[in-house]
Amino acid sequence: MARHDLPRPWLLSRRSFLAASTSSLLVASRGWCGDEIVVRRPSLGATPFTLGVASGDPDPRGFVLWTRLAPKPLEGGGMPRDAVAVGWEVAEDEGFGKVVRRGESIAVPQLAHAVHVEVDGLEPDRWYWYRFHVGSDTSPVGHARTVPAVDAAPEKLRFAFASCQHFESGLYTAYEHMAKEDLDLVIHLGDYIYEGAGKPGGVRQHIGGELRSLEDYRTRHAQYKTDTLLQAMHARCPWLVTWDDHEVANNYAADIAEDKGVDPHAFLRQRASAYQAYYEHMPLRHRAVPTGPDMALYRRVRFGQLAEFNVLDTRQYRSDQPNGDGGKPLKPGALDPNQTMLGRKQEGWLCRGMIQSPCRWNVLAQQVMMARVDFKPGDGGTFSMDQWSGCDAARNRLLDFIATRRVANPIVLTGDIHSNWCNDLLVNFDDRESKPVASEFVGTSISSGGNGGGRVADARSGVLAENPFVKFQNNERGYVSCTVTPSSWRSDYQVVEFVTTPGAPMVTRASFVVENGRAGVQPA
Repeated sequence: MARHDLPRPWLLSRRSFLAASTSSLLVASRGWCGDEIVVRRPSLGATPFTLGVASGDPDPRGFVLWTRLAPKPLEGGGMPRDAVAVGWEVAEDEGFGKVVRRGESIAVPQLAHAVHVEVDGLEPDRWYWYRFHVGSDTSPVGHARTVPAVDAAPEKLRFAFASCQHFESGLYTAYEHMAKEDLDLVIHLGDYIYEGAGKPGGVRQHIGGELRSLEDYRTRHAQYKTDTLLQAMHARCPWLVTWDDHEVANNYAADIAEDKGVDPHAFLRQRASAYQAYYEHMPLRHRAVPTGPDMALYRRVRFGQLAEFNVLDTRQYRSDQPNGDGGKPLKPGALDPNQTMLGRKQEGWLCRGMIQSPCRWNVLAQQVMMARVDFKPGDGGTFSMDQWSGCDAARNRLLDFIATRRVANPIVLTGDIHSNWCNDLLVNFDDRESKPVASEFVGTSISSGGNGGGRVADARSGVLAENPFVKFQNNERGYVSCTVTPSSWRSDYQVVEFVTTPGAPMVTRASFVVENGRAGVQPA
């Protein structure tokens, strides 16, 4: 049996947060043992596995397994205030005839009875099946894999990336199609939930008002997790997850709310609640357990020597949007070299990792568009201050580093914007003859924005004519599937034409490739 993983008190890291707190908050972490009674056969009255199962953050010897016990998921979970024993097992076959790892974890009320199991001791580069047990109840079966050994040279990796799944705006039909693909991995780039109050008249309706408290965020995550198509895709293969803004609040920046009238202490309390609920509902390792309003989310996952994924956090450490939010000219605030998207520590970590990487493809899995897109045709310019254009000097510094240090095959994966883009990335976006130093694939939303509009922008349209480094743009719902080999990277833009009713077929709207050793995208 695996040893029990029980909680310790939440150590609040920010002095201002401590001063503003009026109650003691708890979060679970590894290494604390107390006198709690552990219930092994709880009387629940319904299956506790209403939110499904998931795996994530694979390495050559294992992965994280996740579930949350919630017989009444939209009513606070419906669990007793006791710690509950949860059995788990990993097998080489779907029928569990050859179980290779099993153990017991403890689901505690301080973490909403969520379970995070870090399985190790497995074989590299192979698939496994897993499930959980509570009393006489057994969870759905999930499918997970380990990645190749760090010195292995795999011939192919297939994965998909997605973002922005507003529950009220549409159905998750894209996940129904994604589940039919033979994928090694899914990367979710943020806006997994949305924080707004429920509004009638949509495809479905959020429960409750605008999110503020820990219970608010828990209920919203649970509501999203009840979607059967989302559950099925989580069970299909491991996920790498990172957040954007709506997991907390729209367009927040570090400890600054979009509404500058919000009390900073109140916002830190809200952020702490949001971060805890996020951890409780995602297949993340114990090192990501929040400490007050802080959570270590950026990390690396390597797929042998073929690809290394730098999973970034562009919200927690960034500077406030300069010159006010929205579309603005590139005024001095955006050009300030102290303006940051990643924070100094994360930026240094990223740069060190890229120059030390032995991998053929070096991937930045992040949230907001990196290309300096001018959204205003003609003279002048309008740039999104919430994107990397709001940190223009930091973007130029990063792209110049990639160019001068000759980082191998840099690829940027982006979400957020509810539309598809394919961009060459330049050190100098003012020089139209500048050669690309990296390639950016921007995926549209799963459902945010509803059915979307126009299919494909052509070279004569305003945005493409104004920005010749943009090779493709359109506004449909869907995701991007990628096939990576030592010689090339291929991204297929998979779209569904509607999300307001079920049954939309999937169409591959466009495909682009990047050749090994040659920055810049080409039509497939």
